[in-house]
Amino acid sequence: MSTVHLTFDNGPDPEVTPHVLDVLDRYRAHATFFLVGKNLTDEAGVATAELIRNRGHRIGNHSFTHGTPLGDDPGEAAVTRELAQTQALLDRVWTGPRWFRPFGGGGEIGPHLLSEESVAWLQAHEVTCVLWNSVPGDWKDPEGWVERALEDAERLDEMVVVLHDVLPGAMARLDRFLAQLVEAGHGFTDDFPLSCLPIVAGKPQPGLDAYVRSSSKSRRKAGS
Repeated sequence: MSTVHLTFDNGPDPEVTPHVLDVLDRYRAHATFFLVGKNLTDEAGVATAELIRNRGHRIGNHSFTHGTPLGDDPGEAAVTRELAQTQALLDRVWTGPRWFRPFGGGGEIGPHLLSEESVAWLQAHEVTCVLWNSVPGDWKDPEGWVERALEDAERLDEMVVVLHDVLPGAMARLDRFLAQLVEAGHGFTDDFPLSCLPIVAGKPQPGLDAYVRSSSKSRRKAGS
C-alpha cells in the first residue's frame, strides 16, 4: 500500500481552499500548500493562508508570479522577484520550516526547474525543495484526474501528488479521491520521500544537478 502526501499548488483561493480544508478534515489528512506570492497581496489571500495554517497544514513557497521556471529565468532579479518576495509574504503567516516547490510548467521535471542563483538562495535560507512523483492533471481533466491519481497510488510506495486548490471543478472530486484511497488501504503521511527532496533545509542532496540549469546554458537557451 502507498503512503500519500497531498500537496496543493497555486493558491490560496478564498473560495476553493476552504472547501479543500473541509474535505481534508473529514479524513484527518494533512497536506502541504504551496502558495503563489501574488495571491498573498490582499486581505482575502492572507486570511486564507492563515486558515490553512490554523487547520494544521504546512505552507510553502511556489514563486511570486508562477510565470517562468527558474531554470529558464536565471539571475538575481528572478530570485528576488520569485523567491525572496514571496517568502517575505509567507513569513508573516508561517513560522515553521521553509518549503519551496519550483514551477515546472505542466508538471515536467528537469533542469528548467532551478537556476544556480535560486539554488544558492535556497541554501542560504535553509529551504527544503519539494518535487513530486504524481501529476494526475486535475487542471486538464477535472473528472478523470481521480483515476490517474489512484493508479499512481497503486504503483508507488511513497506518493507526492500535485493537486491545485484553485480549481472548483477538480476539487469537487477531492472527497471521492480520498475516500477511494482509504478504501483501497492507502494512508496519508506528513513525510516527504527523500527522492522528492533535492535540497533539505538548505543542504544539497544527491541528484540535485538534474534539476539545475547552469547559467551558461540558460544564456544560450535565451539567445537561441
